[in-house]
Amino acid sequence: MLDATAGATPQRVKRDELQALFEATNGYWHDWVERGRYRGRWRETVYRSAITLKLMTYAPSGAIVAAPTGGLPEQMGGERNWDYRYTWVRDGSFSVRALLKLGFEDEAVGFSLWMRQRAEERRSDGSTPLNIMYRVDGSSDLTEEIVEGFDGYRGSSPVRIGNGAADQLQLDIYGEFLDALLLIDEAGYFLGNAGWADIIEIIDWLCDNWDRPEEGIWETRGGQRRFVYGRLMTWVAFDRAIRIATNRSLPAPLQRWTDVRDELHRTIHSKGWNAEMAAFVQYEGGDVLDASLLLMPLVGFISPTDPKWISTLAAMDRTLVSDSLVYRYDPSASPDGLAGSEGTFSLCTFWYVSALAKSGRVAEARLTFDKMLTYANHIGLFSEEIGATGDQLGNFPQAFTHLSLIVAAMDLDQALGNG
Repeated sequence: MLDATAGATPQRVKRDELQALFEATNGYWHDWVERGRYRGRWRETVYRSAITLKLMTYAPSGAIVAAPTGGLPEQMGGERNWDYRYTWVRDGSFSVRALLKLGFEDEAVGFSLWMRQRAEERRSDGSTPLNIMYRVDGSSDLTEEIVEGFDGYRGSSPVRIGNGAADQLQLDIYGEFLDALLLIDEAGYFLGNAGWADIIEIIDWLCDNWDRPEEGIWETRGGQRRFVYGRLMTWVAFDRAIRIATNRSLPAPLQRWTDVRDELHRTIHSKGWNAEMAAFVQYEGGDVLDASLLLMPLVGFISPTDPKWISTLAAMDRTLVSDSLVYRYDPSASPDGLAGSEGTFSLCTFWYVSALAKSGRVAEARLTFDKMLTYANHIGLFSEEIGATGDQLGNFPQAFTHLSLIVAAMDLDQALGNG
């Protein structure tokens, strides 16, 4: 067996050396997993996902990539083929919650320090405080190009390098970022004075820009809208910033922030609610559903037993759920600027598990979770989506899927109690 490491002279690796390397690797991962605090149900599955997140982290910077692949299709033979080898503010921020809940504070803090640098740098063109995604080293050159001469996986073309969504306006990222920051703060890792000054600038910018149309969490290419999920997470940004300032007695224009937070709350309940459908909808004035709103009770915006939430969840049951698997939205009802369709979105299925558990539908939550686990591959990994025949679709493995699996397992384990 040859060692073909780049820049080194190839050498033959002896059997005993190979065995020693294997044992050292095995020991490292056993030691790492033992640092975790979770002792509940599905422990092996949960730590398999945690290991996956760790392996998708760029050690020098702490940045977690959305997936280590690009070009794997969301529809075989279709055009929904994206390059996910970058770090999204959204995905990375969500990972902080999963890692902290498990007890892996070093990894959570590592990503938070990486995000702290991005907040300090600001976006180069000054249009928004943060980019929605970056390279793992923090640079932001993600120009999307089509690679000519490649058929793509099973004829799925075009093959893209880079990601054109990097230039989109997605207001929800500020809520996910601030939510992660609050969790880090509550874990005892306090923000310094310069860092808090940067947060004040970001939240003040949101005060002036929260009502803008945007592309939203799913990075649609069908035009900007006032997406309700964007509103929801902007509410989260103000709520978490106010909490941090209050908890730490930090200077902040609290009255201004509170006024905007409360206006967002009223706006979501009035313009984001469709009375005929008895549900919160994808965008203001719309009549289609969106699974991203499963986070409404999970982020504390609405009680999981509120009648408006219960009827929204029931509407999702009828429209977005297929044999317990969840579509993120219906492209035919809400055109996203792309041809074709896609599978169920695994992230949304795990959000559905958490929402069911929080809403008192614990038996359904457990059935959904157990069924979802059967779609993993032979080593417990998930891609982005599940096709109609149970095949994995989209880039693989997907950080979003695995971090939401962790949180869903822990939410469900708590709901089931000690019985």
